[in-house]
Amino acid sequence: MLPVAIFRHSPTEGPGYFAIFLERHGIPWRLVAVDQGAAIPAAAGAFSGLCFMGGPMSVNDPLPWIDQACALIRDADAASIPVIGHCLGGQLMSKALGGQVTKNPVKEIGWGEARAEDTDLARHWLGDFAGQAGTVFQWHGETFSIPPGASRLFTNAWCANQAFVKGPHLGMQCHVEMTPEMIAAWCRQWDEEAAGIAHQPSIQGAAAMQAEMPQRLPAMRRLADRLYGVWIGGLKR
Repeated sequence: MLPVAIFRHSPTEGPGYFAIFLERHGIPWRLVAVDQGAAIPAAAGAFSGLCFMGGPMSVNDPLPWIDQACALIRDADAASIPVIGHCLGGQLMSKALGGQVTKNPVKEIGWGEARAEDTDLARHWLGDFAGQAGTVFQWHGETFSIPPGASRLFTNAWCANQAFVKGPHLGMQCHVEMTPEMIAAWCRQWDEEAAGIAHQPSIQGAAAMQAEMPQRLPAMRRLADRLYGVWIGGLKR
């Protein structure tokens, strides 16, 4: 089986639980460390699927690899090779597929919930999670629009578009790939990220994030298992 390409854009925003999930299911993967200068492939055909992780940059920044990543996503879409995106990755997918990325009304940081749509498509992706609120992790200040031909999968009070699906593709604004190590590393960046806005209700303090981890992380893993499980069903064999 061809590997899944996982694109990392920041040293602290690696594949996390997504890679663990792939390994548990015997699916090979290859890290493309964009943050270390690795080149974006020109075509998707060497991979069974593409995964784009998060990052502190904006897809609207003048970085040369952003247009290259968007071109690769479009190539995968044309070939029906599944793409999955986490936060920045979901924003890259939206931009590549004809959507827009803009500033969100508020920053979202920490544990929260996202309510799933209750449609046939949502039931396909989510099973019993359809129409329910699921636990997710947030760390973003921008948001994507739902691209043409795609359907919204999740929403919440702070950011209307939390996830979308289009064919075999899944783009997420939220993070379901978090591990305890990633949360600890991100919490060390909390003072810088939340400077001047720490008391907004959409922002959780670092101590609270870590205190809630024993309860929240297993709940999010169940949601991630469902989403990832459906996504790998579309991989090119």
